[in-house]
Amino acid sequence: MGVTPNDPSNAIMNVTIPLFPLNTVLFPGGVLPLRLFEPRYLDMVSNCLRTETGIGVILIKEGSEVGDAAQPHDIGTVTSICYWNKRNDGLLGITLKGEQRFRIFSQTVESSQLIMAEVELLPDAAEISVLSEYQYLVDLLQQTINQLEPPYTTMPTHYDDAGWVCARLIELLPLQLSEKQWFLQVDDPLERLVELSARLQDKKYIQM
Repeated sequence: MGVTPNDPSNAIMNVTIPLFPLNTVLFPGGVLPLRLFEPRYLDMVSNCLRTETGIGVILIKEGSEVGDAAQPHDIGTVTSICYWNKRNDGLLGITLKGEQRFRIFSQTVESSQLIMAEVELLPDAAEISVLSEYQYLVDLLQQTINQLEPPYTTMPTHYDDAGWVCARLIELLPLQLSEKQWFLQVDDPLERLVELSARLQDKKYIQM
C-alpha cells in the first residue's frame, strides 16, 4: 500500500487518499468486508489496487452512504485492500484492513462525488499488555469472534495487546456510532480500555 503506518517516533506525515464515508467505525488492525456497486467506489478500488494507494474509511457525520458525497468526521482510518472478488450477484466484494488513523487536513469532491482528502497520519500507540483486571474483556472478545465468520475469524489476533483487544470490541459490540467515533479519537489505548470497561459494565454487556 502506498500509505505505510508510521513508527511512533516518526514525524506526522501528510498524504492524499480517497475517502470512503460509511456508517461504520474501523480501527487499525480491524477488518471490514464490503459489497460495492457505485461506480465511484468501483473506480476507486480499481485505481487503489493499481497504484497501491490506501483508502480512508471514515464515519459519516451528515449524509448517507449512497448518492451525493457525505460530510465525514475529522478522524478515520487508512485501510488497505487485503482481498477482493467478483460476487455471483455481480457486485464487487472487498475486505479492507485498518492500517493507521488519520485526521483530515483538507478535502475536495470530484464530479463523481468521490471525496479526495489530504490527511495527516497519526502516530501509532505502543503496545500495552492486558492487565489481569481486564482479562474478562479478552474473554468477551474471544467469545464474540468465535460466533462470527471470516474475515473476523481468520484475521491475526493479538489478545495480549490491550489496544488491539479494545479496538476489536469497540468495532464489534453494539455501541452507538458516536461512542465508537469518540473512542477512535482517543490517542491513549489505556484510556480507551478503562473507559470501555466502564461503559460496558454500565450497559450490562458484562457482569462483574
